[in-house]
Amino acid sequence: MRNTHNDGWGAVWLLAICGSAAVILFCTFFGAADITIKDTLLILGNKICGLWEEEAAGLGAKNTIIWNLRFPRSLLAFLTGGSLAVCGGVYQAIFKNPMADPFVLGISSGAAFGATAGILLNLSATVLGMNTTSAFAFAGALLSIFFVYHIAKVGKQANTTSLLLCGIAVNQLLTAVISFAMLLSANEMRKIYFWTLGSFSARGWSHVWTVLPYVVIGLLVIYIFARELDMIVLGDETAVRFGVNVEKNKRILFIVTSLIMAACVSVSGIIGFVGLVSPHIIRLICGPVHRKLLPLSFVLGGVVLCVCDTIARSVMTAEIPVGIVTAMLGAPFFIYLLRAKNTEVAG
Repeated sequence: MRNTHNDGWGAVWLLAICGSAAVILFCTFFGAADITIKDTLLILGNKICGLWEEEAAGLGAKNTIIWNLRFPRSLLAFLTGGSLAVCGGVYQAIFKNPMADPFVLGISSGAAFGATAGILLNLSATVLGMNTTSAFAFAGALLSIFFVYHIAKVGKQANTTSLLLCGIAVNQLLTAVISFAMLLSANEMRKIYFWTLGSFSARGWSHVWTVLPYVVIGLLVIYIFARELDMIVLGDETAVRFGVNVEKNKRILFIVTSLIMAACVSVSGIIGFVGLVSPHIIRLICGPVHRKLLPLSFVLGGVVLCVCDTIARSVMTAEIPVGIVTAMLGAPFFIYLLRAKNTEVAG
């Protein structure tokens, strides 16, 4: 007998992959420069598959705009948005809290603190393919979550409530320090403020290659722990009865998500709501099983951030930070979801 359930999900995966490719293509095509969709396809076909070499060569500077500017930027936005959504889904499972997002443990404030230090020092060095600001942001993100975890840990265990409270405290402390640094350095205030709002401006292939290993390897590791996340959602005691080493799994997932988030935030800045809302939407549509929830959250988060970035660089003559767009679109939608859920419960 044929498994119609699996057949249906095969169609869902195919639709998700094709839809993602279509969105990335559209966002690459869309922009101020007069480049048609046909030209975009010619250039990408030539660069990726080696096709239509003569036709692509005749497009001149359009090759640079598509291949070196728009395409890597759209790809980076997709990878970052997908990673935010997956990490948000993992944290919502671990903390059993629908309000948990990827920045709940202080990664955002740690990265912002590191970026602030990098901007103020203004060093012209490169570390692992990252400039000083990105490298400091990466280090700040990792140090903050390391600090939060070890402060919240009692013995060999870290209580989730303590982790949340420590994360809030560290967020507030580092935010205050960043604000004080901005007051003392008025010349760099705009740069720091712009970074904290998130942007993919001037991002290219070097940033994609910097983020890609963390994203690919990290997401594969997270996917391996999908079954364990299903058990953890039911409660730590229930998970232990099913043979899950809860604390060990949590530590591994914290380390992996921290590396992914540190890599993404170091090149994009702080981008809110994508990691909070995307898993909720997928959970409402497909249920809480993480083998389906995580990959589809990655697709939705990537698509949402890719589209938001295109809006951010196209809606005005001067580019606006993408974090503003995600907040303006994500906050009302999240309020709508909460309202709809409350209405359903009341009914």
